[in-house]
Amino acid sequence: MNASIIDPLQGDFPEVIEEYLEHGVMKCIAFNRRGTLVAAGCSDGSCVIWDFDTRGVAKVLRDKDCVAAITSVCWSKYGHRILVSVADKSLILWDVVKGEKISRTTLQQTPLKVYLHPGCSTPSVCLACPLSSAPLIVDLNSGEKTVLPVSLSDAGNDPAPPLRNKFSDGSAPFTPTAACFNKCGDLIYVGNSKGEILVIDFKTLQIRGIIPIPGGAVIKNIVFSRNGQYLLTNSNDRTLRIYDNFLPLRDGLKTLDELLHNSEEEDELGKLKAVGSKCLTLLGAFQDSITKVHWKAPCFSGDCEWVIGGSASKGEHKIYIWDRAGHLVKILEGPKEAIIDLAWHPVHPIVLSVSLTGMVYIWAKDYTENWSAFAPDFKELEENEEYVEREDEFDLMPEAEKVKEFDVDEDEEVDIMAVEKDSTFSDSDMSQEEICFLPADPTPDTPEQQDKCVGDSNQTESPLSGEAGQNGMPLSHASSALEAVENSAAEENGGSRLKRKRKPSEKILEVQEETMKKPTQKSIISSKSSKTKNKY
Repeated sequence: MNASIIDPLQGDFPEVIEEYLEHGVMKCIAFNRRGTLVAAGCSDGSCVIWDFDTRGVAKVLRDKDCVAAITSVCWSKYGHRILVSVADKSLILWDVVKGEKISRTTLQQTPLKVYLHPGCSTPSVCLACPLSSAPLIVDLNSGEKTVLPVSLSDAGNDPAPPLRNKFSDGSAPFTPTAACFNKCGDLIYVGNSKGEILVIDFKTLQIRGIIPIPGGAVIKNIVFSRNGQYLLTNSNDRTLRIYDNFLPLRDGLKTLDELLHNSEEEDELGKLKAVGSKCLTLLGAFQDSITKVHWKAPCFSGDCEWVIGGSASKGEHKIYIWDRAGHLVKILEGPKEAIIDLAWHPVHPIVLSVSLTGMVYIWAKDYTENWSAFAPDFKELEENEEYVEREDEFDLMPEAEKVKEFDVDEDEEVDIMAVEKDSTFSDSDMSQEEICFLPADPTPDTPEQQDKCVGDSNQTESPLSGEAGQNGMPLSHASSALEAVENSAAEENGGSRLKRKRKPSEKILEVQEETMKKPTQKSIISSKSSKTKNKY
């Protein structure tokens, strides 16, 4: 769609279901960084990769040992690898181009969400969020697992703190399930059941800051925006909260160390909370004050201007859209099927929603074209109006008052090969190694299909065969396929080459001989005129 003819006041968010994707029973989805490919995890353990431009299946990743449902899908930074978490407590890393399994790792708990490390083009380290235990750092090559601290009591000098059955104060153990990397991957943000966000150093696993959530509700989801500037949380109090990230994207860990060093608090907990208050600042909260619904799969738009959340109510396919200020701008209502997962396109105002039945719905914008953008002097009318011309509207204008036409250099070379950089992506995100599309991999026919095709071809007569002619008439034995090709070539050459001549029949020869013997009318007239002249 041409952006110049789109009304800018419409709002750049989806409005209607454009179409849907169907391939088995899909459970979760994820776009690659450019939005050209979509990976969907299915209930049979397979991972389907869709070409989003053509809406066709580009590749299917299937492990014969995996038959359980996939719970989450994650792309690597440049699209070379895909990591899936499976309900059978396993993690499978795939090579996207080759379609081969790189590694398979088994956990003690079922992983609900996985994230590949964003700081490497071909990562082998991931962050896993199990069902009822602390998040883990997993080395997919060696299978080594490291438990992240979920409270200040768990963080110590030991780089791999063990899980505790109870805390020092006798309270119940934490069951955090929310964690994510920041944009560069040097920090991990962990949410616990006490309503706190812990900022953890990825290398040392030390807590560098604590941000308490208002109300102290259990944090179910933590999502960073694409540019790393905003953070979104989903809590058990049925509220989505958006935070502004004040840490720099590159040297966030260095900034945290400086804040800790300059802190005036003597207590360690107070010092971490003071640092956390300078890391994240609450911008707004989103909730439905009427229905008080729980939220599922919240995420940001590609340009970070909008926030969406799916209704967790059964039999309800509703998507709520807010702006960053917290104002509700749209409610999308789909079929009567519960929402399982949501994903916003990185570039375009398109949202994918996965229903309980396993179908993926594509929500797109219903554009209203603004044709007056081509000529600002034009006025768009809602209905026909009688036009009254001005008195001097069609008067001849002198040459001096005419607007000078814009000079166009017709000899200037136009570059049709260079690709303009998209303002959505920063220079650091651009890479020549990134995979945006997958080559077509046609499936060969089975022997039964080949035999069927051969049988059909034997029964079907070719137009150039000796048994079938034009208009259903049989060709003579002399009219071969080569003759037909020569005749068509003669017609293409503009008649410069004549078609092959047929031998005339005996009847035609007799008619031609009689015609030659009979004198024409012109010769008879000329003979009569000569006799008249001789007479006189």
